[in-house]
Parts: sequence; structure tokens; C-alpha cells
Amino acid sequence: MNLNRFHSLLLVLRSYKSHMKIPITLLIVLSSFFCSSQIVIDTANLEIGKIVIYSDRSWELLEDEGFDGVLNPRIHDIMNSPEYGNYSLTWNTNDCYSRQNDLTKLKDTVWLCVESDELGGFTMPFDGYITSRYKYRNGKFHNGIDIDLVTGDTVVSAWDGVVRYAQANSGGYGNLVIIRHYNGLETYYAHLSKLLTFSGQKIKSGDVIGLGGNTGHSFGSHLHFEVRFYDNTINPEEVIDFKKKELKDPNLFLHKTLFRPGVTPSTQWKTNSNGKKQYVEKKYYKVRSGDTLSRIAEKHRTSINRLCSLNGLRKTSILQIGQNIRVR
Repeated sequence: MNLNRFHSLLLVLRSYKSHMKIPITLLIVLSSFFCSSQIVIDTANLEIGKIVIYSDRSWELLEDEGFDGVLNPRIHDIMNSPEYGNYSLTWNTNDCYSRQNDLTKLKDTVWLCVESDELGGFTMPFDGYITSRYKYRNGKFHNGIDIDLVTGDTVVSAWDGVVRYAQANSGGYGNLVIIRHYNGLETYYAHLSKLLTFSGQKIKSGDVIGLGGNTGHSFGSHLHFEVRFYDNTINPEEVIDFKKKELKDPNLFLHKTLFRPGVTPSTQWKTNSNGKKQYVEKKYYKVRSGDTLSRIAEKHRTSINRLCSLNGLRKTSILQIGQNIRVR
């Protein structure tokens, strides 16, 4: 940190303190604060813009007035085209999501590069065990995964991006941070005990954004982590290998079936004879009177073991008339 730059900031703050009503004690703390980590300790709205003050004695002037939320123009142009469905993107710092985009009607597959030299790398938001997965739970769909932690553990950003939302949420998330990333995704970090970032802050992968906690509709300390694309949830385990603590692949292919509740880690891609990945369209069959797993497997040229694996069934499971069975 350049001390001359820091002292210049103090002079600016002093000159504006009558407008901002900043306590003089804050200036004293700032002038004597020595810390190696960069954590937000205050913000100040001046005539020249919004200034953010960090615990390592650095500061930043935000220059994003009128920001439209577009961090990846290529993805924006693709999603906004008629060929894909004319989807729009908003930048709202007070609402979690808009529900305006239904990607189950996405007209074509979208390719995202989720890790590169240009877009940045990946960091696990927290290194803990998964305690609840992306699935139906107690009659309601659980839109992310829960990672066990202790209140006060540091939570970091998965990728580079800009913080869209950082505040207490009344909808059950508790203290929530939402980051929009340059790769086209958004990530949610919920139930935090303390927010250590703010809306509009530019974030690097691995930057601390908050402390783990138990706020909101939560029963025990944990991190609720979501991955979204244009407001639609994606199973985080489609993107991240939580056992190996790394991305499954630097490329992510988004097809409309990926945005349906209950999608589990991929059986949707296979390698063809040329060694290239090929998308496997999911197919479902509605059980009729007299159907058995054996009969359904024979009809759809698959095996009983495969049907059981795709649907979480046992060979002895009793099928119900009208039940949807995935056959591919």
C-alpha cells in the first residue's frame, strides 16, 4: 500500500467529513490500522463517487455508475439473440433474482468457459463436507448445496467477478452475498454471520467475502452455496467436484435439461467413437399398467441396472402407474 495515497485519502475524508458525518474515531483507526488481509471496514459516499476503505489501509474509488450488469458481452449477445430465446439480464442490488428467465425453454446449448487465464481461476468457497444436496427436501426443492462449517469460518469467492448483492435477506437466506462472474455464472453464499464485502466490489477468486454462520432459515452453522445462470439454478456438482476440490472441467455446456429440478451430476455427456463429447438428450417414460423394470428396459434397449442407476431405484422397487422413469 502506498502510504502517500492513504494519507491523501485521509485528507479527502477530512475535507468531506461534514457531508458524510464520518466519526473522527474512524480516521484515527484508519491511520493506525495494520493488517495484511484486505477486508472492507467502511464505505463513504463523496461527491467524486463511492470510496471503499480496506483493512490493509488501501482504498478504492468505484467507477461503475450506470453499470448494466454485463460482464461477459459474448454470453450476453448469445442469450439475447432469437436463436437462443431472447433472454435478458438485469443488475439488481436489492433483489436476489427476477424469475424472468425460464431456461427450461432454452433453444440451444450454451458453452461457458468457467476457468481460463483471461477469466481467472477457481477457489473452493469453503473446504468442508456436503451435508445437504441439490434435491427435493421436505416437499420443497433445495436450490443449492449445504457445506458444513463453524460460525466464524472464512468464506471466499469461487471465481473473479463483481458483487451484486450483499445484505441481510428476509427470504430465508440470512446474510447473503451474490457475485456475478466474468464466466457468465452467479454464485450465492448464504447464512453468513458477517458480511465482509459490498455491492459493486470487484472480487478475485479466493477473496474473503464473509464469515460462515447460522442466519436466516437455518438449523446449525453451514454455508448454503448456489450456482445460477440467468437466475436459473444449476446443480453445483455439475460444475465442481467437491471431493477433489476442483472444477470438473474448464468448459461447461448448458442445455435446457440442466435447469430442471433434480438434475444430478452428469450422465448427460458421453464420449463418441471420435473421442469427442456428445450431448445425450434425456428421455422419460410414463409407467403403464403391467409394466416392470425388465419390460421397460427391453423396450428402450437398456438394462435394469441402468434404469436403477438413473432413477435411484432397486431391482425390487414397486413401480406406480403414471410414474416417470428416466430411460436415457
